[in-house]
Amino acid sequence: MAVTTTNAVPTLPGHTSEELRSLLADNSLLHELSHGLGGPFHLLFPHRFDANADAFRKVFTQTGVDGRVYYAKKANKAAVYAERAAVLGLGVDVASHGELREALAAGVPGADLVVTGPAKADELLRVAVLQGALVAVDALDELERVLGLAAELARSARVLLRRLPTGQPHSRFGMDADEIETALRRCAGGPVEVAGFSFHLSGYDVQARADAAGELIRLCRYARTLGLRADAISIGGGFPVDYTDAESWRRFTEEQRPEHYHAEKTFSGGFYPYHSPVAGAAALAGILAAVPAGESAPLAELLRTAGVSLLVEPGRALLDQAGCTVFRVRGVKERDGYGILTVDGSSLSLSEQWFESEFLPDPVLVPRTARAPGVFPACVGAATCLESDLLTWRKVPFPSRPHIGDLLVYLNTAGYQMDSNESPFHELPLPPKVVIERAPGSAVRPRWRLDRHP
Repeated sequence: MAVTTTNAVPTLPGHTSEELRSLLADNSLLHELSHGLGGPFHLLFPHRFDANADAFRKVFTQTGVDGRVYYAKKANKAAVYAERAAVLGLGVDVASHGELREALAAGVPGADLVVTGPAKADELLRVAVLQGALVAVDALDELERVLGLAAELARSARVLLRRLPTGQPHSRFGMDADEIETALRRCAGGPVEVAGFSFHLSGYDVQARADAAGELIRLCRYARTLGLRADAISIGGGFPVDYTDAESWRRFTEEQRPEHYHAEKTFSGGFYPYHSPVAGAAALAGILAAVPAGESAPLAELLRTAGVSLLVEPGRALLDQAGCTVFRVRGVKERDGYGILTVDGSSLSLSEQWFESEFLPDPVLVPRTARAPGVFPACVGAATCLESDLLTWRKVPFPSRPHIGDLLVYLNTAGYQMDSNESPFHELPLPPKVVIERAPGSAVRPRWRLDRHP
C-alpha cells in the first residue's frame, strides 16, 4: 500500500491481520467492549503468537540447527502469551521474580526458563536454582552469589556466562575477556553447569549478531578444553518487526516535518524503523546464513559442526500482529487548521514516549455512525492535565471528522507498547486486556474473555 498525502500531511498506514480486519469490518464488538469496559482496552490475538512461534521454529528445522525459542516475557505482561508458550513447548525469558512466578503459574516448567537481566535479586536466583532454570550470569559478583546459593541449596545451577560484545564495548551488560576467563576457572569443578554463553546486543544488525555468535562458538570450544559442557549459546532478541510497507515508510520519512506535529514537536530519540525488509523469523534466517567475522562458513554450519545449540529470545517479534489498543474519543476541538482529539486514556499505554519518540503507524478511526468522508488532520491527546501527554503528536489525516464516541484503534501494540509504561495516573484504571478467540476464516462471531493477569 503506497502512502498518500493530503494537504501535505503524510500518513503511515500500518499492516493489519485477518483477525483485526474482521473486527474492523463489523465493529459492533469493539463498540460493545468500549461501552461495557468503560474505558480504553487492549485486544490480544493468541493465534498470531502461535503463528510467529511456528515461523521461528521452521527456520531451525530448515537450516538443520538445533535451536530453542524463548519468549521474552518483558515485552507484554499478559498471561495468555506465557500460557501459549507453555502449550507450544516454548521457553520463556524472565528478568524478575514476578515474571518467573507468572511463567511458572502459566505452566512453563522451570527447566524451560532462562533468567536474564543484570544484578539479579537473591530471591530470583534462589527460585531459579531450585527450579532448574538457566541463569544468564552478567558479572563476577553475580556468579559468586549463584555459586553460594547452589552450595547452600545442594543443587547444581545451570548458567550461561554473558560476554560483553566486542562490537559494543561500552555496553553495561556482560563480562570482558579477562572476566570470562576468571569465571570459567571459577566454575570448573564447582556446583554449576556451564551450559554456554550469551550476550546482550542493542540494535537489529544481522551481521553484528552473527559476528557475536561466532565469538561465542569459539568460547564454547575453549570452555570444553576446561572440562565444561558449553554446548549452547544465546543471541537474545533483536528481531525487528515490520509495521508498514517499504514505500509508505520511504515517503513518510522523506515528507514528515516539524509542522506536521502539534506544537511543531521534534523527537531527539528518533523513530523505530517501522519498515524492515527482513523481519521476525526471516531475520533469524539471515543471521544463520551470515558468515561471522573471522570465519569461512555460515553461522548455521558453524553451529552444526561444533554441536552447539542456538537459543533465541524474541519478544516483539513473537507479538507481531498479536494485539492492538482501543481508545474512545471523548472530545474534539479545532485549532489552526487541525483538530485536537482527547481520548479516554493516556500515552502511558503507548510506551514509545518513554524513548522520547512516537508510535507512528496511523491509528484507525472506527466511527460510531456513518458519515460523509473528508480528510481531518488531528493529533491525539490524553484525558489528563499534562500538556505533554499526547498519544500522537502527529496530525494524522483521518478520513472523516472524528466525533465523540468514535473509537481509535492503535495497531500492533502488543510488543512493548501497551503496558511497558502503564500507570493508574489520575486514579484511572489500567486498560484491561481482552483475549479474542476465533479461528481465522470462521463465520462465528469472535468469543472474548479477560486475560488472567490483573
